Amino acid sequence: MGDPRASASRSWTFVPGQIPSLSTRIRRRTGVFTGQVLAGDNELRHDDESRPEPAKVRVLLGDPDVFSQRAVTRVLEQDGRFEVCAAARDAAQTIAAVVETVPDVCLLEVAMPGGGLAAAWEIKARLPGAHVVMFTIREGEEELLEALEIGVSGYLLKSAVLSWLPAALMDVYCGTFAMPRRLTGSVVQRLRTTEPRRRAILGANARLTSREWEVLNLIAGGLSTRQVADKLTLSPTAIRVHIAAVVRKLGVDSRTEAIELFMRSDEPAGATLLA
Repeated sequence: MGDPRASASRSWTFVPGQIPSLSTRIRRRTGVFTGQVLAGDNELRHDDESRPEPAKVRVLLGDPDVFSQRAVTRVLEQDGRFEVCAAARDAAQTIAAVVETVPDVCLLEVAMPGGGLAAAWEIKARLPGAHVVMFTIREGEEELLEALEIGVSGYLLKSAVLSWLPAALMDVYCGTFAMPRRLTGSVVQRLRTTEPRRRAILGANARLTSREWEVLNLIAGGLSTRQVADKLTLSPTAIRVHIAAVVRKLGVDSRTEAIELFMRSDEPAGATLLA
């Protein structure tokens, strides 16, 4: 059996529903008790200087704006609780860096080359437990709702002052969803409307997001991947990610089969509307 003092000296922070990962546990230093047994009881006293330093939250930045990267890095590292472990400027670099470094939090710009939302989708597919936060100047409802469909842990808006960012990311790390109040109101209002947002293709049990529906509709209309990307101001990679999601959700083997199923439906867009 191991020394009971060693287990007693670990200084891990417990977050309900979250067990520290192996890599996190390895990074934490084990404190060692010093001092002596106090007279009359079994209480151990240890030197304050031997207490382990808390592990820093490791953050990956995915943003084409170098100045934004620098500003975020500065405010996070000045806070003292964070370490920027990697930075990337497009979706492909971001995904590769996430796989290599396995950060605690991924902070992604929606408007990065290759698509920030496409990168978020791929990260969540590979690492379902990852904390992915969109950090952007865009406030569009479609992008926000698509991010929520992907399963991000937050949707934050860039601002000139970033003093609030460390607290927001620490909340995310501890399991709280982070989003500005004005965006929350927008989402609630959208969900309360009767406007069709999601559709189910006839004969299929899967549901598609609004963006997936839009991509499939354009592809079925004869547009190429590049043409759809240009029309929706997305990258071809993002369009291919959406098509792959459609194929998976519909349970078919190819893009061609998805289009055929789509075209066999009675409605012009090939779907029954669901509120």
